[in-house]
Amino acid sequence: MGKTTPLVSIITINYNDSKVTLEMLESLRGLTYPNFETIVVDNASPSDNPKILKETYSEITLIESKKNLGFAGGNNLGVDVAKGDYLLFINNDTIVPAGFIEPLVNTLEQDSTIGMVSPKIKFHWDPSLIQYAGYTPMNHWTIRNNSIGYKTKDTGNYDTPGETESIHGAAMMVPKSIIDTVGKMTEVYFLYYEEHDWAAHIKRAGYKIYYQPKSYILHKESLSTGKFSPLKTYYLTRNRIVYARRNFNSLQLFVSMLFQCFVSIPKNTITFLAKRQFKHLRVYWNAIFWNLTHYNLSNK
Repeated sequence: MGKTTPLVSIITINYNDSKVTLEMLESLRGLTYPNFETIVVDNASPSDNPKILKETYSEITLIESKKNLGFAGGNNLGVDVAKGDYLLFINNDTIVPAGFIEPLVNTLEQDSTIGMVSPKIKFHWDPSLIQYAGYTPMNHWTIRNNSIGYKTKDTGNYDTPGETESIHGAAMMVPKSIIDTVGKMTEVYFLYYEEHDWAAHIKRAGYKIYYQPKSYILHKESLSTGKFSPLKTYYLTRNRIVYARRNFNSLQLFVSMLFQCFVSIPKNTITFLAKRQFKHLRVYWNAIFWNLTHYNLSNK
């Protein structure tokens, strides 16, 4: 690191989960990095008292949104008040080890062509298992990518830092200068795929997406939305198509929509029917119709 230690703004979102957020904030108190601020955005929690966060950890900045703005919108509120040279977006359902910030800052300090960096992400329920060690490219048929190393033992096979295809929204550090140049996360997604969209946008601006395994976090995963909920089905379905519409060229979009119409949509419809998952079926089709009726996919 240079002669001065850059300020890192840590931004996290709380939604109806102060107990989990408090556990994450407690882990932040053990950080060895000497220069950071912590910003917690409460996304209009309907049955939670976010004030306990500020009462327990007086050093944080607490922003109470009057409306649930989703993942991107909530984080963007944090961006608006952040003073850091580097902004670290981190899920509230994570626990961080003491030295996890230094490798991320060093990575960005040493290479100005890197626009985003994520640490290795491991499961909180079994820290020997990897959740994220980089991403594969987005498939132009299925509009899906895969987390490299997912649910494999952390034996050192994924300990080489390097460029990767996309970022992980559970923990990603972005230089403030990149945000000033490229812009904040688009808020059209509300939930899921927005970090992939942001990474694609930053890559098109000429920057690299990076994976740094010298840093890691533990992730409790999907506590806010449920591991398999109708809400998750709706936004994953809707935003998979939104991502293709915003980021694929004409040929890629044509190919992906053919696959959706003739393979993915019939298969998923039959699966939901066979399993009698009628709530999932309803929201699945609501997500498809949303894309048929919304033509403007701009940043707001």
